[in-house]
Amino acid sequence: MGNMVIEVSYALDTFYFLMCTALVMWMAAGFAMLEAGLVRGKNTVEILNKNALLYGIACFVYLLVGYNVMYPGDPISAYIPGIDFLLGADNATDAVVAGGDDAPYYSTMADFIFQAVFAAATMSIVSGAVAERMRLWPFLVFAVVMVAVIYPVEGYWKWGGGFLDQLGFQDFAGSVVVHMAGASAALAAVLMVGPRKGRYGKNGEVRAIPGANLPLATLGMFILWMGWFGFNGGSELKIANVEEANAVAKIFVNTNAAAATGMIAAALLARALFGKTDLTMTINGALAGLVAITAEPLAPSAGMASLIGAIGGVVVVFSVLALDKLKIDDPVGAISVHGSAGIWGIFAVLISNDDATFFGQLTGMVCTFLWMFCATLVTLWIIKKVMGLRVSEEEELEGMDMHECGMHAYPEFGQETKS
Repeated sequence: MGNMVIEVSYALDTFYFLMCTALVMWMAAGFAMLEAGLVRGKNTVEILNKNALLYGIACFVYLLVGYNVMYPGDPISAYIPGIDFLLGADNATDAVVAGGDDAPYYSTMADFIFQAVFAAATMSIVSGAVAERMRLWPFLVFAVVMVAVIYPVEGYWKWGGGFLDQLGFQDFAGSVVVHMAGASAALAAVLMVGPRKGRYGKNGEVRAIPGANLPLATLGMFILWMGWFGFNGGSELKIANVEEANAVAKIFVNTNAAAATGMIAAALLARALFGKTDLTMTINGALAGLVAITAEPLAPSAGMASLIGAIGGVVVVFSVLALDKLKIDDPVGAISVHGSAGIWGIFAVLISNDDATFFGQLTGMVCTFLWMFCATLVTLWIIKKVMGLRVSEEEELEGMDMHECGMHAYPEFGQETKS
């Protein structure tokens, strides 16, 4: 009877892990729709290609090497992980049935695929920030390096048992390990490629460049919101007992609450500042609330989670405006959503998690930023010297779709349909 209980629990935890993985994988569609909606029609096919290919590349590269860097069997030190290739065998049946504190309680293959979709999500953050001017293949080359080395190293520092984990840095599902990490890489990339032509005037004026399909962007936001239940809920890792099931339910409630209040707060602030309810701020407010609660979605009450999300919504609006003043061009607001809200989220952990310390949270944030930013700068500098990063002025003016992909997203609306 005991063996049966252990096996059923193992099966249930593994199944839950896999279903959460499917939700997080679906976030790839959310990123694709959000970014495709917020770029101009002439760049839609290219940004969709970026998102589709980066997902495939991320999953394969993480299978090949990234997972074993992030979770090394024999790390060199608390700062430098080991390296290995491909995956070993899954848990043996007798190891599961034996039970005990060290017995595996879910499939290691389930753990791999869950971590793989997290790696892809981190890379997706970069694609929107450099939209409409960074060439496709240099971006994909960077994706290989990002998922093979850059992201897994900082992931090892926390989730692989490295020095940040030993220091007591608390990041439940990745406000910094995933979101701010991706935003740090995105910031470096944006600084390398520069703003889009016409985005900023000579006297500092900011010129709006509207996206082509706001319904698509809104759909992307809701897909991401849905996927976040797997993102945060799956990070609990277990569900096969009453305590863990209740914990997962609370995580879902807090995740939803933070998104809702982030959206509301951003919409109210945009209305107060601009006199209009800017849909892009509404969308980014929801996503900022989600990022903010990701660092600790279990410990807060629902009311506290709502406050954390609302502050995230306020933070993202001011961050978007500040980056524009600095002439840092981010077409989808990725740096603000994932970076600024991620920073707020990692310090919001101090409110509800007694194990967190200000020094630990600050160290984790600073180390992650410096590594992701500097490693990205160096990698992109090398890629720029070898194959270039940015499209020509002519290609940018005419759109990347035809030059990079040879097709239009909306051909019936374009000049090419004239006879």
